[in-house]
Amino acid sequence: MKIHRTIPPAAAPIGLKSLLHSLAGIFFGKKYMVRLEDELKKYFGVKHVFLVSSGKAALTLILKSLKTLSPKKEQVLIPAYTCFSVPSAIVKAGLKVSLCDIDPITFDFDYKLLKEALHEDTLCVIPNHLFGIPANMDRINSLCKERGIFVVEDAAQAMGIKLNGKFLGTIGDIGFFSLGRGKNITCGSGGVIVTNSDVIADTIRKEYGNLPGPGIIDTIKEFTKVLMMSIFIYPSLYWFPAGMPFLRIGETIFYTDFPIKRLSGMQAGLLRGWQKQLEDSNEIRKENAEYFSNRLRLRFRLRHSNSNTDSVTFLRLPVLLEHKEIKDKLYPISHKLGLGLSKMYPTAINEIEEIKNQFNGKIYPSAKEMAECLLTIPTHQFLSERDKEKICGIIISSLPMC
Repeated sequence: MKIHRTIPPAAAPIGLKSLLHSLAGIFFGKKYMVRLEDELKKYFGVKHVFLVSSGKAALTLILKSLKTLSPKKEQVLIPAYTCFSVPSAIVKAGLKVSLCDIDPITFDFDYKLLKEALHEDTLCVIPNHLFGIPANMDRINSLCKERGIFVVEDAAQAMGIKLNGKFLGTIGDIGFFSLGRGKNITCGSGGVIVTNSDVIADTIRKEYGNLPGPGIIDTIKEFTKVLMMSIFIYPSLYWFPAGMPFLRIGETIFYTDFPIKRLSGMQAGLLRGWQKQLEDSNEIRKENAEYFSNRLRLRFRLRHSNSNTDSVTFLRLPVLLEHKEIKDKLYPISHKLGLGLSKMYPTAINEIEEIKNQFNGKIYPSAKEMAECLLTIPTHQFLSERDKEKICGIIISSLPMC
């Protein structure tokens, strides 16, 4: 374990005031929950909000509910490169994972393939706004509406971001956000479901009503985790948890089981004043992404996910390198220096060990390329000017010049 400044690949701060509200939330949980639900409805312009224990839990609850509205359909179509939590939730909901390859420039579906990937057994499509980059919701909604297929927006990495004046997560039939440690804002863990559909909301409410709330022991454990995170998320201290392999920080895991509970009052308390936190966080991420883009894109051959960074709030800035060998050279240097570059998801979805037999050996070339060649640069507010200079320096020195 080496003691030195270490930048977390993704992070969101938790201040002392939020921690004090979280303690109050333990005793006045109902008040904080009602306030949070009302604030979310107003902010996102939706009629229905449900608060649960994680983004995975949110998606699982959504899928279980949709399944009751369309009993003859059992497959869920997702991008072949996405967070492993998405197929985890699909399996947990008792449904089958169906894949469509992606466009490596936009990280969205490859629309030449999407139409043929939809069929009579498709229950829903889950576009993901990966890294905060909006999927083409007009095309997805159009394709799905004419086939009676639900659209579930995975806005786990895109909270507070708009597309054509509408918040991501509110454009499809239903959407969800994650409140995990590395998201735009956090309460340690948690998930938010939003929809304007009364029919879907009524179905979810039946499932939601049966969900347990966290007990006092679980709440105290969660508060302890959040307290430790609020301390050790700072780069001056992050070396400590990052140097403990048993914590599995940064690992991508396909969870075969996970709890589905309601959000706790303690967590709702942590989110007191979340609107300003979210807007401040997204503004800083936008500025940092613009800095890296301006400094780096003229210096080396790189395919960027979006040429107009002003229009995107990047949770992390994705860089698709030209060769796997460049990534294999660059990442270890960054890791040694504690600069926070991340390799993201290690494989395409079809190569996840626990479910790969479902896909009969089919290959998704662009998703495979993404897993092999993608690195992300941190954009959060813990980056100093010196950190940004060092990140640019090692990237420029490691990549071939144009």
